[in-house]
Amino acid sequence: MNKSQLINKIALDEDISKSVVGRVLDALTCSISTALKSGDEVVIVGFGRFSVRNRAARIGRNPQTGQEINIPAGKIPGFRAGKTLKNAINL
Repeated sequence: MNKSQLINKIALDEDISKSVVGRVLDALTCSISTALKSGDEVVIVGFGRFSVRNRAARIGRNPQTGQEINIPAGKIPGFRAGKTLKNAINL
């Protein structure tokens, strides 16, 4: 399911206009991104936890040449599913 399909589904299920659902979804993703940028976690009880994880520097290989390359350390977004979400999937 892509973003427009999600917007259509929510709009139909909740009888809300697509433009309102789109703005709310954009606000949600922007708020989560902003919180993660500042180092905070975002917890939606029952759904999951968004956090920032640190990835260590490592050595990789260029698949075309086989040459070793240095991949620098960085931060990546992480998500850990909540109990309610896990239970909904494992029915």
